[in-house]
Amino acid sequence: MIETVVIWVAFLAAFVSAFFYSRSIKNCKTLIAAHISFTLSAASIVLASLLLIFFILQHRFEYSYVANYSSRDLPIALLITTFWAGQEGSFLLWALFAVIIGFFLQRYSRHRGMEAEVMALYSFILAFLVILIVIKSPFQYLWEANPNEVQPGFIPQDGRGLNPLLQNFWMIIHPPVLFIGFASSAVPFVLAMAALWQKKYNEWILSALPWVLFSGLSLGSGLILGGYWAYGVLGWGGWWGWDPVENSSLIPWIVAIILVHTMLIQILTGRLVRTNFILAVLTYLLIIYSTFLTRSGILANTSVHSFVDPGSLTYLLLLVWLAVIAHGGFGMIILRRKDLKNQTSPGALMTRESILSIATIVLGVCAAIILFGTSKPLFSDSIVESAFYDSTTLPLAVLMTLLLGFSLRSTWNQEILFKRLIIPGVFSVLVLAALIFLGLHDALAALLVLTSLFAFFISVDHGVRIFRKQPDLIGGALAHTGLTILFIGIIASGYYGQKQSVALHLNQTQLVFGYDLMYSGALPTEDSKTKFIVYVDQNGKRKTLKPIMFESVYNNSFIRNPDYISYWTNDLYIEPVSLEQDSTDEQNIVDLPKGEAIPYGPMTITFQKFDPSSYNKGEMMGGSNCAMTIGVVLEVKTEKDIQTIVPVTTYTSKGVLEMKTAFLQNSHIGFQLVTMNIGTGNGEKSHVRINVVGVGGNHGMDQKPETLIAEVSVKPFMSFVWIAAVLIISGLIVAMMRRLKQNNI
Repeated sequence: MIETVVIWVAFLAAFVSAFFYSRSIKNCKTLIAAHISFTLSAASIVLASLLLIFFILQHRFEYSYVANYSSRDLPIALLITTFWAGQEGSFLLWALFAVIIGFFLQRYSRHRGMEAEVMALYSFILAFLVILIVIKSPFQYLWEANPNEVQPGFIPQDGRGLNPLLQNFWMIIHPPVLFIGFASSAVPFVLAMAALWQKKYNEWILSALPWVLFSGLSLGSGLILGGYWAYGVLGWGGWWGWDPVENSSLIPWIVAIILVHTMLIQILTGRLVRTNFILAVLTYLLIIYSTFLTRSGILANTSVHSFVDPGSLTYLLLLVWLAVIAHGGFGMIILRRKDLKNQTSPGALMTRESILSIATIVLGVCAAIILFGTSKPLFSDSIVESAFYDSTTLPLAVLMTLLLGFSLRSTWNQEILFKRLIIPGVFSVLVLAALIFLGLHDALAALLVLTSLFAFFISVDHGVRIFRKQPDLIGGALAHTGLTILFIGIIASGYYGQKQSVALHLNQTQLVFGYDLMYSGALPTEDSKTKFIVYVDQNGKRKTLKPIMFESVYNNSFIRNPDYISYWTNDLYIEPVSLEQDSTDEQNIVDLPKGEAIPYGPMTITFQKFDPSSYNKGEMMGGSNCAMTIGVVLEVKTEKDIQTIVPVTTYTSKGVLEMKTAFLQNSHIGFQLVTMNIGTGNGEKSHVRINVVGVGGNHGMDQKPETLIAEVSVKPFMSFVWIAAVLIISGLIVAMMRRLKQNNI
């Protein structure tokens, strides 16, 4: 297979490149061989990526990866996203971004006289990444991946398809942005190692800072895009859920942001020399640790979007990668420890550099707490609940915002003048008093709002002053202002949001949280989903919400996509739960013996069989405390056509029937499974009772109003979260562009 050969060439060429680059440190004659081998490795990775895209677009289902993640019915944009939907493809995407970044790094380091050291380490990292693709290849044949299940040469007509939760626009953007952050985080690490190698302990800071900002920008953007995706599509009920996979990307981002600030301290004061090397190593180490957690299968039962067990060899390689980076990085720091001295002695306690140093320690403690909670599945069968993170990080956020305000009111190497804190302090107290009057009563939440307001007023004032004097320095002020707004948005939407389960009767208005809600009916979509139309009236203005529910054949699960309306002061968020009838009219009930065509109005209905794909085996075997899901296959003959539909009913542990209406395509007529009776085998046929929804006329079949059961939430000032995200990302972009310009790039 040419594709397998290409992957092996990529690995061997990267390894050879690392060898020749390391030799060129003392013998520059090997530099040409290093260039050629790196280019060959990069070309092979690009070719492998193009081959995978080609196989996906051509529906080459003989390849296990293509069969497992793609299908013929996917639109072209989503079909391309299956490239990174699984472990094998995402490793290849990571390698692709790594070689693209590698070419920029090659030129960047050459102009700074450190190409050999930097690219030797970078090529070694690339080789380690590619060997994972060799072991976990996206080019394995279906019968090789499943030797006991698939005959050699067998090619299925269609693939399994993409997980319905991933069939979304944000799947196109979110993973690639995050993987750019993963790939770019290696650059500060190799620049730091090269600086230790050359004993240039200060010069590397200016060279590495734009890369740290770029990595932080990519990781932060990926986190924000993921949060927005989860909030609007996945039905999490919020933009952040302390999910272990979320956390594993958040932790290295926090450390990268710490590194940005400690680098600035070293640039301006000469302090924290050793700290910056440690943080550069730690940032990349945490990226690999994040990869290990999410791809080793450890979080498979604790996170909704982690990967399953990749196999023992991949598991071992990830551990080896962790060990090599930790040993090599911290080993070099220990080796040079006597040389890593600050240029200046510690300053006074309340200078900007001292306050920032304390703030970075607070951020570090926050990252350590999240790291502990995320890593708990490694050594325990239990997981850490969201309340743990809320209770432990909130006091740290209070301290961090207070220190942020102090730092912006101080100057480098000069102690803070406390009288400069009086005006923002007074404004903060006045605003807090108004908020308490409006209902802010939780003491710790109020304290965080107070310190966030304090830091907000100072950040805005600081930003205005900077913009007037030197606009290109505005990046830090934008990011800090965004951070203060983010904390206020978190408190408002998280602590003071309201949620209520409501029963919205068809065409009846109901007042919920000050909004008039009216459910106007369910509509089938072209892709066999059910869309619920809910009108929202407030102050004479009407808007429409369209949440969706559907049964996923992909994993036999029931999926709910919420919908929401954003106002300036709050979001109205609705998630469908089930569709029920207020009462069932017996005239609409049809008894269907198995295999018999029963006339019903203008239709003929035949109960063909029970649908085994609708059963939830785990639920059925779980005992009396579990729910049980049943589906039946009906053939419905109308005047226009013959359709096959599968109504499904769940019998909950409390004895409640949750009937999921199955609608005829392009019709308002639906069917619900009410009861079933399995035949004894002594001549008695199995039969089911079906409730017909939406049929009127002269058959006495007018249905009483149906009811949409939904979770309705009001999330105050959710807009603050997204405004804050834009400000933080904008600040990082401005800061990065300034540093690139400073480095003549």
